[in-house]
Amino acid sequence: MPATTAPTAVQNPPLRDRVQGVINLIRPAVQADGGDIELVDVTGDGVVSIRFHGACHGCPSSTMTLQMGIERNLRDKVPEVTQVIPVA
Repeated sequence: MPATTAPTAVQNPPLRDRVQGVINLIRPAVQADGGDIELVDVTGDGVVSIRFHGACHGCPSSTMTLQMGIERNLRDKVPEVTQVIPVA
């Protein structure tokens, strides 16, 4: 009879990698408006720091983009994310 091995647990990629993956999905929409976003940091308690570039930097709509687009997507796809904050 063939030897059986115990199933191996599938490990999730690190939190930062999963957050970066979601940002990479969002990035084309932001770039289409002449801007860009950069992942700066992800803390152990789920706070994500991002930096806006290009047309997004200083844009009055960037707060709406942050809350309704970026933060909503990150929280939906990476449940450990608790907050997304912009940094200069």
